[in-house]
Amino acid sequence: MEYIYAALLLHKAGKEVNESAVQAVLSAAGIAVNESRVKALVAALDGVDIEDAISKAAVAPVAVAAAAAPAAGAAPAAAAEEPKEDKKAEEESGMAGLGALFG
Repeated sequence: MEYIYAALLLHKAGKEVNESAVQAVLSAAGIAVNESRVKALVAALDGVDIEDAISKAAVAPVAVAAAAAPAAGAAPAAAAEEPKEDKKAEEESGMAGLGALFG
């Protein structure tokens, strides 16, 4: 994550996101730099509009939360429909197992 944060910090500061700049930010933060990870990050960000990616990422959780809300409301209703007899049978089988421990 710190590699991504370094790239975001550089972008926010208006600096170019390149290998030497990312390494400088990570070194300044006291993080041991893995050059292959830096190269992979810079290559992955090549041609990416960071502002566009940030705006899409900020909208996505809201859409996911809105879609999950109706599904979460349906789950308790399904749980309430479970027969109570199954719970009783589970308790009895558990007690039988405990009884076997003491002979």
